[in-house]
Amino acid sequence: MSHQVDLAQYGIQVTNVVRNGVPARLYEEAIHHDGGAIVSSGALETDSDAKKGRSPKDKRIVAEPSSKDDVWWGAVNIPLSETAFQKNKALALQYLNSCDQLFVVDGFAGWDPDTRIKVRIICTRAYHALFMHNMLIRPHQEELAAFGEPDYVVFNAGQQAADTSVEGVETKTSVALNFACGEFVILGTQYAGEMKKGVFTIMHYLMPKQGVCSMHCSANEGPAGDVSLFFGLSGTGKTTLSADSNRALIGDDEHCWNESGVFNIEGGCYAKCIDLTEENEPEIYRAIRFGAILENTVHDPVTREVDYTDVSLTENTRASYPIEYIPHAKIPCVGGHPQNIILLTCDAFGVLPPVSQLTPEQAMYHFISGYTAKVAGTEVGVTEPQATFSACFGAPFLVLHPARYAELLAEKMRTHGSHAWLVNTGWSGGAYGTGERMSLKYTRAIIDAIHDGSLAQTSTTTDPVFGLKIPTHCAQVPSEILVPKNTWADPAAFDTTANKLAGLFVENFKKFAENAEIIAAGPQVRSGKA
Repeated sequence: MSHQVDLAQYGIQVTNVVRNGVPARLYEEAIHHDGGAIVSSGALETDSDAKKGRSPKDKRIVAEPSSKDDVWWGAVNIPLSETAFQKNKALALQYLNSCDQLFVVDGFAGWDPDTRIKVRIICTRAYHALFMHNMLIRPHQEELAAFGEPDYVVFNAGQQAADTSVEGVETKTSVALNFACGEFVILGTQYAGEMKKGVFTIMHYLMPKQGVCSMHCSANEGPAGDVSLFFGLSGTGKTTLSADSNRALIGDDEHCWNESGVFNIEGGCYAKCIDLTEENEPEIYRAIRFGAILENTVHDPVTREVDYTDVSLTENTRASYPIEYIPHAKIPCVGGHPQNIILLTCDAFGVLPPVSQLTPEQAMYHFISGYTAKVAGTEVGVTEPQATFSACFGAPFLVLHPARYAELLAEKMRTHGSHAWLVNTGWSGGAYGTGERMSLKYTRAIIDAIHDGSLAQTSTTTDPVFGLKIPTHCAQVPSEILVPKNTWADPAAFDTTANKLAGLFVENFKKFAENAEIIAAGPQVRSGKA
């Protein structure tokens, strides 16, 4: 049965509150009051209204005494005054009090019982409640009865526009986090991912202060108990490569590494589903069933079949489902100390090797850099790849300086003897437009060789610009593609392009330059060619 909760302590007078409603109840509420629809697979299809993605430029951190000296202030963490936060919260409470019914979801962030935090979501939309039912770790009845007071409360009043007359609020959307009082206020956006990433941001602040490394990565475990972490920006293959039928999935997006090993922060998965097919991603496709949410997809009104190729609402269509919907998920979602750290990049310049082994210093350099390159866009005149750098492969969610996370990662790698690898899933034989995308078959063979230990034993050659140790042999992979320069028809063009990319790395890293050893682990630009 549902345990009651009194919201009066927050200044909320609404008494019709559904706490930790089961999916069937939330389906009913979403269909009757929230514009939801059941599609042929049994999933609940929903719409996030005007905002179809996160609003990182509208995120604010309250500058208050307990945390302000720790926060990495700048474009990612923009300060907001305590007074402005209280005005935002008052507006959110005013909206919540105007509703006939509210939803509360109490759950945990973090599968490690000694480290997890208690999170309470207060929201107005049934689909938001079901989303966080999926994404938080679901307490059983005894845990819910003894839940007590949460560590953090999320006030989701996303249907209420923010007030731009409030100092520091620049648009009708505001996502604001106050570490001092453990509160997170959402105004002017109904995109469910703001709640998920808000909880991740909280963990990114709390965990490193306890010596725990918080990470934006996926994780899986082999039959022998060996754990691998996969870091990578969108489009690099993080979800695809970590979804391995021969290995147990610990989690797809957010993890921590403490003295016991690795644990997932979340209780569910939030997968992109643009162009999803059962053939290419069978486990994700089959997980979209009763209890799962489809966000901003489009279905046939007669058959209720979802058209995953339809991008009329957004290209950022998403599916949310409990992690146990993946057949080889490891429950509880914990594992030992990682043996392999895999940094994924999609290098559209075609100069990074398909795989290289990193020293701890190189791992820190490439982790802090968080590089990938997107292919040429649709804009007139954009004909070459566009380099993208996102610190720690997740800059929008960092709270502390990137070096803090990198130092924690390197320290744990050294302590537990982890191997670090840079795997390029991008172009070979030339840049985008000339070369070809790396075969997924070859990339999977590389990952298999990392996991079976053979790649760590093979001989290597050193890349002259990036200083990377490149294996000269990998089972099931043609040796000639392992050294990128060998695949280019024009070696001089390769040298020029490699030097150009090295220059982009060096320029990006200037804002992080604090440790000479880490800087030395980066690429060396050849004079006069950058």
